[in-house]
Amino acid sequence: MRYVVGYTANARGHDAVHLAVALARNHDVSLDLVLVIPEDSPFNAVYPPETGYNDILTEQAQRWLDEGLALVPDDVTARAHIRRGDSEAQTLIDAAVEFDAAALVIGATNSGLLKRFTIGSVAGSLLHSSPVPVALAPQGYHRTDPITRMSCGFGARPGSGELLDVAVESARDRGLPLRLVSLLALDGGNSPGLADAAWVHAADRLAAVGSSADATGAGSATEVPEPEIVVAQGRTIEEAVDRLDWEDGEILLIGSSRLAQHRATFLGSTANRILRALPVPMIVVPRDYTRQSA
Repeated sequence: MRYVVGYTANARGHDAVHLAVALARNHDVSLDLVLVIPEDSPFNAVYPPETGYNDILTEQAQRWLDEGLALVPDDVTARAHIRRGDSEAQTLIDAAVEFDAAALVIGATNSGLLKRFTIGSVAGSLLHSSPVPVALAPQGYHRTDPITRMSCGFGARPGSGELLDVAVESARDRGLPLRLVSLLALDGGNSPGLADAAWVHAADRLAAVGSSADATGAGSATEVPEPEIVVAQGRTIEEAVDRLDWEDGEILLIGSSRLAQHRATFLGSTANRILRALPVPMIVVPRDYTRQSA
């Protein structure tokens, strides 16, 4: 399994590498660091071809990639690639398709506060068009130890069942505890009846996923705890997310909006609001996504 890391020679690129390493450790994953440089530079019109400006740019890009590779520990396999393109987002997607990558890993912009997310133009494009899951690292993400817990934002809207399937399979493969965070209560405030209904709905869906896995013989040889169900409540979505306990080594899976095209990501309004308060990395899963086996 391979992950494409959208690398830039700044703190955002370092955050992406750190998250990719955390995801790759204790798992059969190799990393492909991809640095995108412009297809046509405005300096081409200033410097004649004999000056070798493109060669200079390529050499500098390789030095930046070498710095990125130096962030990857010896127990994780990583390669570096320079790609030219007019659109950084589309070039990264093309690389993910070329390498048959299971995920794209990127960093938030450098203007976020308190390790929250600020989405730039490249991340915004990827979160609304990628054919593979997009993992987004918060600003200042330095953790490189393995992921310790997986949470899954789950509701009753179409597509939530497929997302839970992906989460359960991923947690089993990695031997991680899974926490199911129901978002049903968020739209209805603090209604006890709605919270109870959300918990029952989540439990029923988990039972269905478990029955399906038993019937097909799926699952991991590693024993993992039964998934935990938590109903997030608060006056606002941001408050509900902030009230949850988050581990340093946690990651949150979120599904794409109903507006997403088939097999593409689309960060919906609820996920956007969750992102504002989330202190841990988020993975946005494309609509109708079928997870790669690993």
